[in-house]
Amino acid sequence: MKLLHLDTSILGDASASRQLSRAVVDTWRQAEPALDVAYRDLASDSAIVHLSPDNLATVGQQAYGQSDDAAQDQGVLEDFIAADALVISAPMYNFTIPTQLKAWIDRIAVAGTTFRYTADGPEGLAGGKKVVIVATAGGLHAGQPTGAAHVPYLVGVLNFLGITDIEVIRAEGLGLGDEARDKALADAREHIQALFETA
Repeated sequence: MKLLHLDTSILGDASASRQLSRAVVDTWRQAEPALDVAYRDLASDSAIVHLSPDNLATVGQQAYGQSDDAAQDQGVLEDFIAADALVISAPMYNFTIPTQLKAWIDRIAVAGTTFRYTADGPEGLAGGKKVVIVATAGGLHAGQPTGAAHVPYLVGVLNFLGITDIEVIRAEGLGLGDEARDKALADAREHIQALFETA
């Protein structure tokens, strides 16, 4: 099984989402030692360039040799298509996902490749993948209007692409003091263990 692991936090090793996404991958590896893991740090110096008029036309195209950005875009799309499963770290920044993660979405949501429009409406073409979202937030936003552009948005995008096997590991309230943070992280780690004990 090919697993694509995406980190998106700008906080490096201090990031709770990075720690928990790493725990998901490590635990998954213990359950499936033959797991083939590819890793992308979307907040790194080689981060995906945001959409612009100059690069929009090449997204999803076989554009090798046209520019470094176009080649990177094609690699991002190919990594996504090749993956059987994904672990996506998704910290909340200002009530939504990091812009780095949105830039990745803009490269993998490609008409005719990962979805298409039909007479009966849109059809996702990237189904059959399993996704684990690691969602972190300083406050408590799940089920609240302030959380609508975070996990529900990400799940909606994945559903649009045909992906329905989605598990969400949450750690919220991380900014509400040490006790709340410790409990949220402990609960998230228990969820990760339980996820693979029943797998």
